Amino acid sequence: MSASTRRSPAAGSGGAQRDTGGGSTDPPARDTGAVPTDPRDVHPAPGDPSGGSPSALRARLEETGYLVDDGLAIACFLALKLHRPLFCEGDAGAGKTSLASALAQVLGAPLIRLQCYEGIDAAQALYDWDFPRQLLHLRAAEAAGVTEADRLESELYSRRFLIARPLLQALETHPSVLLVDEVDRADDEFEAFLLELLSEYAVTIPELGTLRAESPPVVVVTSNRTREVHDALKRRCLYHWFDHPGFERELAIVRRRQPQVTERLAAQVTAVVQTLRGQDLVKPPGVAETIDWAEALDALGASELDAELAVATLGSVLKYREDAERARGLDLTTILAGRGV
Repeated sequence: MSASTRRSPAAGSGGAQRDTGGGSTDPPARDTGAVPTDPRDVHPAPGDPSGGSPSALRARLEETGYLVDDGLAIACFLALKLHRPLFCEGDAGAGKTSLASALAQVLGAPLIRLQCYEGIDAAQALYDWDFPRQLLHLRAAEAAGVTEADRLESELYSRRFLIARPLLQALETHPSVLLVDEVDRADDEFEAFLLELLSEYAVTIPELGTLRAESPPVVVVTSNRTREVHDALKRRCLYHWFDHPGFERELAIVRRRQPQVTERLAAQVTAVVQTLRGQDLVKPPGVAETIDWAEALDALGASELDAELAVATLGSVLKYREDAERARGLDLTTILAGRGV
């Protein structure tokens, strides 16, 4: 793809070729260990980042503290094996961003994050020219008596003055995990730009030629579904929907992420959050909020949850006044008792 901008942090580790011709928090469908045992689990291919099979990759992800179900394990395995981006969609706090971090840990690769927002363009996402340094270089050349226009231009628009933004960093760094976070916040034009880059894993810079990744980065694209992302981008990717987990899976996640929290407190917090999600809230809490609430209660020295303490700490789990008011109207004592926790 080409980028015409002449205007991003230092480049990556130099893994791009220059062509001058140019649990998750995901809910289990009931986790019965259904991913079949594969002989490659024991002897994966040398250098195979996928671990050889979905079950092997699942085990490696869970070693990082990120719990996955069979569907997500298979999606991640195929993304690594087929060099396809993984499109993760679901409510905020469901574990999409954490998946990219866990994959980076498994692969021993840097996590390069592009946070999307309305109005983002190539200058913020791909590359930019370092104008202050270019100006200093021009003044220094003039002071030294350099007057050759062609020489000055070639020096000013050389690689040393190019600032690589996250997308270019990912192309130049091998291995790497690229997280394109909350792509639904970006404009349609950026979606089209991203689709072209993910199709070729290359970018053409007019002054330098084409920079192409030696090996495609692992790409995780996330969306909170604040708007529909165009089908063309989704078709380029493998797709996985992140829903809120059931009680047992969410409790396991909380216990894994906050091991210092008592088992009773973790179960009580999880039970209340599960109930809150069934209410008509402006923003139902995600697993991230469940973990935050358990951590906050532990910081207060609590070993179990009661209705009074729950109401006093709702700010850790609910972020809208209307939601907090609705929660205060619930009989939390009965909810806790009903769950048997």
